[in-house]
This record gives sequence, structure tokens and C-alpha cells, in this order.
Amino acid sequence: MRVALFGRGGKVGSVLAPALEAAGHELVDLGEAEAMVDFTAPEAVEANVRTALDAGVPCVVGTSGWDPAPLGELAAERSLALFVAPNFAVGAVLMLRLAAEAARYLPRAEIVELHGETKKDAPSGTARATAALLPGEPTIHSVRLPGLVAHQEVLLGGEGQLLTIRHDAYSREAYAPGVLLALEKLRSLPPGLTTGLENILELD
Repeated sequence: MRVALFGRGGKVGSVLAPALEAAGHELVDLGEAEAMVDFTAPEAVEANVRTALDAGVPCVVGTSGWDPAPLGELAAERSLALFVAPNFAVGAVLMLRLAAEAARYLPRAEIVELHGETKKDAPSGTARATAALLPGEPTIHSVRLPGLVAHQEVLLGGEGQLLTIRHDAYSREAYAPGVLLALEKLRSLPPGLTTGLENILELD
């Protein structure tokens, strides 16, 4: 597939570029692309996605800190798929599912998410997605420090016990398989917005 990669020089994009090429995709300019992948920044992603949709190009987006719903409507009008995931690591998707299941029995929970100091949005998209699956409005604690990549703990407490579900991404290579899967499934997705890697993973 011919892919326009926005954010190629960034921390995730610099890892994705060789992974996409190794998987047989060709990196091209948007005007030649069959799909667009965006890992940029909250202030840039909306313009990038709008430009791609206006050019008739479906999108895979891993940038967090923005509201994709309005552009999901534009994608539907254009009969194009807009796939957005707060986290492309398979382990993170499993963490969300396990946390939702555990919260049926231990409904008191808090979330601790830890990222490198350059991450601009807080809480992270993954933390917000996790909180949406848990009862009540669990508190989210955001940590931004050098040396971190992407880490999250869901702490579920009960009388005399604590359950911790944790996912650690030690390098950005963890996101490549999820992005490749999203590109594989992109043409089969319905027009408009699809959110979350869990919607294209075979987990059942």
C-alpha cells in the first residue's frame, strides 16, 4: 500500500517508517497515497486529517489530545474510513479489557499513567479510554519525566486487597504491529470514525 506518513521525523514516526517499509508498504506524498498515518501533535493532527480526507485518502491516527468526532462526520460524508486509537500496543488493549473485567468485582479504581516529559497531553488518551470503561469517574494521575516511554497502572482496591494491572511500552516498536493491522483492516472499515484497536483485533 502507498502510505503518507505524517510525523515521520518524530519519535514514533521514525520507528514506524522502517517498519512500514519492511512490511511492504511504500512511503509516498499525500497526493500519491492510498492511506495516511498520523503520529504528530495535537495542534497539527486536525489539519493533517482534514487535508487527507479532502484528498480522498482514508486515515489511521495515533495522535492523542484532540477530538476526532467532527472529522469523523467529514469522513462519513466522503465515504472514507477514519481510524483513531489512543494506543496501538496490543498489550495496552489487553490491559483495558482486563481492567474493565476486574472492575465488575473491584469497582474502586484509580489510574496512574507515566510518559516522557515531551508528551503534551495529560491525561493520556489511553488513560481517558481506560477511565471510560470503569465505573464512576476514576481519578487519573499523570506523570511526565525523562526516561519514560509509555506506562500505565490501573489500581483496583477492595477491603484488604489491591489488584494492579500494568502495561509498559519500553520502546515505540510496540506500536508498529497495531498500525500495520489498522492499515490491513482500513479498507474493510465502515465510512466515518472507528475508535480503538480493540475494534479490529480478534480477541474473542
